[in-house]
Amino acid sequence: MPKQPLKKSSEMDLGGKLPGGTSKEYQTGGWRNQMPVLNRDKCVNSLNCASICPENCIKVKDGQITHFDMRYCKGCGLCAKECPTGAIEMKDL
Repeated sequence: MPKQPLKKSSEMDLGGKLPGGTSKEYQTGGWRNQMPVLNRDKCVNSLNCASICPENCIKVKDGQITHFDMRYCKGCGLCAKECPTGAIEMKDL
């Protein structure tokens, strides 16, 4: 899919929607004011956090969390809320 130039705000539809298929192109993690921090000693890899993350920021390999992709994390805290052992804590930036 060819890249589409962003519209000026005056040219956008009400709500300011972006063209489809661009989520990888528009890294949205820059506006967060908190970030998740994983305590590996507490983590039991239930993967509740990865399944609830609306941005698919929690990366998993071989059934274990490898990292958070902070380019897209909005700091919503859903991962921390869903962690059964409290292994994810939201820290202020």
